[in-house]
Amino acid sequence: MTSLPLVFSAPKRGLPPKHLADYTEQELKDAVAELGEKPFRASQLRNHYYGRLTADPQQMTDIPAGSRDKLAEKLLPPLLSTVKHLACDDGWTRKTLWKAHDGTLIESVLMRYPDRATVCISSQAGCGMACPFCATGQGGLQRNLSTAEIVDQVRSAAAAMRDGDLGEPGRLSNVVFMGMGEPLANYKRVIDAVRKITDPAPNGIGLSQRNITVSTVGLVPAIRKLTEEDLSVTLAVSLHTPDDELRDTLVPVNTRWKVAEVLEAARGYADKTGRRVSIEYALIRDINDHGWRADLLGKLLRKHLGQFVHVNLIPLNPTPGSKWDASPKPVEREFVRRVQAQGVACTVRDTRGQEIAAACGQLAAEG
Repeated sequence: MTSLPLVFSAPKRGLPPKHLADYTEQELKDAVAELGEKPFRASQLRNHYYGRLTADPQQMTDIPAGSRDKLAEKLLPPLLSTVKHLACDDGWTRKTLWKAHDGTLIESVLMRYPDRATVCISSQAGCGMACPFCATGQGGLQRNLSTAEIVDQVRSAAAAMRDGDLGEPGRLSNVVFMGMGEPLANYKRVIDAVRKITDPAPNGIGLSQRNITVSTVGLVPAIRKLTEEDLSVTLAVSLHTPDDELRDTLVPVNTRWKVAEVLEAARGYADKTGRRVSIEYALIRDINDHGWRADLLGKLLRKHLGQFVHVNLIPLNPTPGSKWDASPKPVEREFVRRVQAQGVACTVRDTRGQEIAAACGQLAAEG
């Protein structure tokens, strides 16, 4: 049993002022009317923000200057300012450190591939899940992000792809909620953000729900709630070991919801949506990389999820001062072979951004 703290609610720190991306369509119309402007200004604002991917009021030249300034002051408050960009992988991976209105620091990572572009976004500043091998989890939870702070990371990434910031101009195609934080611990705002990211323009950015991945360490009630949302996003479960004894230590939330219960909740999501569940497994040298754990993992997943599962094996990304290390490649290959031998799909994730601390488990938002 672990003594590490679990934090499910964020400390009392202020969210930013309400932003266009926090409103429903009708709420935005009402807010515009309260400012003495015609209701169609709401559509213009949404078209600029979601359709043209700009939050700069000076670019909204179809709105008269006086109205523009008034609307921007109330409905487009500054959310995230860029502190710095770090790039690697020949410029195809870029980590951005953002500063929020209250000085909170968060990170997101934009990754370009030959056939797609993915942004890994944060849903909280820090994380309260306390997984000992993850730099984010060891930093603790500062606060939840607002819907708009989440959406704005995606809008910024989409604009960066369009403008050719990572090479030739392209299009953002995928969003993974695998940055800082436990997404399902900020449930309402994350679900609202998913809808804003996937609704067609001008009411949203217009990405496909099937290209959105929402991860969780296994908050069972929230997984069950997600199952009823009528969404078709990919559910990713950060399992990291198939046995409860070790998982109680590696993923402290396991002391509340055991492996079997997490997998049953995931199966409920798969049954309802028809979507395959992604099982995330960070392979740690001499900790969770044993052959018998690979066998057990395959058997449990086949029992609980059948064909509705794929294992993403993640070579552990080192963090400064950590005692944890990645498994040797021969051990990794044997682990994959043994999981596959149980009839479960298993592949090794392409590790991006390790040298700029932008890989899985490395985000710590250091200034």
